[in-house]
Amino acid sequence: MSKTAERIPELFGSCVFNEETMSQYVPQQSMDEWRSCLQNGRSLSLAVANDIADGMKTWALEHGATHFTHWFQPMTGYTAEKHDSFISPSGSGRVIMDFSGKELVRGEPDASSFPSGGLRATFEARGYTAWDPTACAFIKDGSLCIPTVFCSYSGDSLDKKTPLLRSISAVSRQALRILRLFGDTETKKVIPQVGAEQEYFLVDKKLYAQREDLRMTGRTLFGAKPPKSQELDDHYCGAIRPRVSAFMQELDEELWKLGIYAKTKHNEVAPSQHEMAPVYCDCNTACDQNQLTMEVMKTVADRQGLVCLLHEKPFAGVNGSGKHNNWSLCTDTGKNLFSPGKTPSQSAQFLLFLTAFIQAVDEYQDLLRSTVAFAGNDHRLGAQEAPPAVISIFVGSELEAIIDSIVDETDYQDRQSSRLRIGVDVLPAIPQDTTDRNRTSPVAFTGNKFEFRMPGSSQSLAGPNIALNTMVADVLSKFADELEAATDFEAALHTLIRDSLRAHRRILFGGNGYDESWLEEAGRRGLSNHACTAEALPAFIDGKNAELMLRHGVLSRSEIMARHEIHMESYCKIIRIEAATLVDMVQHLLLNAASNYESHLCETILRKRSALSQDCCRVETALAGSVCHLNEQLLDRAAELKTALETMPTGLDVQTQMEYCHDEIFCRMTLVRETIDHLETLVASDFWPVPTYTDLLFSV
Repeated sequence: MSKTAERIPELFGSCVFNEETMSQYVPQQSMDEWRSCLQNGRSLSLAVANDIADGMKTWALEHGATHFTHWFQPMTGYTAEKHDSFISPSGSGRVIMDFSGKELVRGEPDASSFPSGGLRATFEARGYTAWDPTACAFIKDGSLCIPTVFCSYSGDSLDKKTPLLRSISAVSRQALRILRLFGDTETKKVIPQVGAEQEYFLVDKKLYAQREDLRMTGRTLFGAKPPKSQELDDHYCGAIRPRVSAFMQELDEELWKLGIYAKTKHNEVAPSQHEMAPVYCDCNTACDQNQLTMEVMKTVADRQGLVCLLHEKPFAGVNGSGKHNNWSLCTDTGKNLFSPGKTPSQSAQFLLFLTAFIQAVDEYQDLLRSTVAFAGNDHRLGAQEAPPAVISIFVGSELEAIIDSIVDETDYQDRQSSRLRIGVDVLPAIPQDTTDRNRTSPVAFTGNKFEFRMPGSSQSLAGPNIALNTMVADVLSKFADELEAATDFEAALHTLIRDSLRAHRRILFGGNGYDESWLEEAGRRGLSNHACTAEALPAFIDGKNAELMLRHGVLSRSEIMARHEIHMESYCKIIRIEAATLVDMVQHLLLNAASNYESHLCETILRKRSALSQDCCRVETALAGSVCHLNEQLLDRAAELKTALETMPTGLDVQTQMEYCHDEIFCRMTLVRETIDHLETLVASDFWPVPTYTDLLFSV
């Protein structure tokens, strides 16, 4: 065994104040009360908070930490930190290292400097961070990081963690009601489980620094397709190159220190594209750890002379990057509720939860689509590398046959040729993994979980999981109401599942989601097709979707409207930043580069004609004419883009601004790019002022 392999058990979680470490630094009585508070949802006493804070401080100091910070997730989609040192004056010009339960439990960053969607006025600065005791503190860059929620002075949620925790509680409450009906009296909590597959690109840091568009926007705003990219399918799962291997090795070790179960690493389809996947864990931890993973990826890449690109489409014409969200429900006793099971009763329970998921996705398909709608993902969804923008579910041929038998009340051809009824004593065992995966499906059942393939690689996982948790909680609540009132449980169970599947079978699709015929078929089925962010985001505040969040206490009405405004504002800001960057690069780099090359060609023509003949310059003459024409076209199109950017009508509401950015600004960006990409193919390499796709994609 290598020295690195020998170190892994000791390395893993070494920078995390987990329960095992906590028990070594916190008195047993306080540990018992902390566990009781977590189990029963009660608040900690100040005395216990002080004990935990003291133990946390002692551990952090032993590991070299000098500061502490409340680590939170504002509605920027990133994380935020305000650091305070442990030092406290002790008189005579000396200090002691101090950290109290009060400092552990609550902090006070400036709330006016983060997106609030109107929940806070600019002059209303007060905001609070409150410790999330269900999440482990950790050490990063010499600071003790304490995961917290973030709220305003008035109590409104200003973060992504708070509604996520509320949605986790909501689905647990409703799932428990169902389990009790099946005789489960042991389970006390149902916990959503999530595993996030993270795709990313690596490029050389020196080349990155020469591309203003990459530095400002995270993607290339122009670039001609290289002679070779992914056509030969030779990069996917191929041998990992040395620089990438060194990055991946360091990344694994850094993630293991933070208690992140980094499991899988491989080359993805596009050149310079790769993937990392952890072992799944509880939803709250998974979302926290994915935020950490993205940050650590960037930090490690920088140390290796690389840059990690998390944008959904950093390079046009090659595969973009997604973040597959594998979601399931598990009990605190270790049972996966989406595992088909080997007995009739387990199968009946599984079918009920499966039916609830199918109904939830069908009823709230537009809400789910809106949670992955943002500027970066528009470049990816609907292409031949990612799911279509139409939501559908793939369950596989075996489950689809069972569903058809239930819905149509026909014979189910398995080990028996009889009509299938869902009685807990007669339903046959349901096999697992009896079908291939469908990579074109937005939502695919993969044995004991659902893989939601639409989230973008740069995205916080909180939004999609808030929706999944709450949608399923809502349907489980309706199911529980009906079954609790039934006098004949088995008959009611059969009828409920049959009727629900009959009403929502339209969302099931097992074919090729990339095929144009599917979009036509989806339209006939009445499924939503929101092709872009400008079309998808308004669904977030539809009456049905808003009532869902209100009904389960996940978001208040003001919190819903605030998030909607932030999502639209973010789209507008990103498009405008991209447009301004593109104009800047055209004006300061590209026009001059093309003009210089044109001048060089003209000088060559004059020299040749004076030394040779008038007919000796056909190549230079043709090139000069084409470059001149394209450069003038670029000047005109860039001017039109700049005008559209600068003359955006004032007084527009945010939704109209979003539509203007999509219809007017983004469309003109596309035209500018078209000209630049053509121009790049004609201008000599020595004159082209930025690294090309060939340089960037094959530099590592």
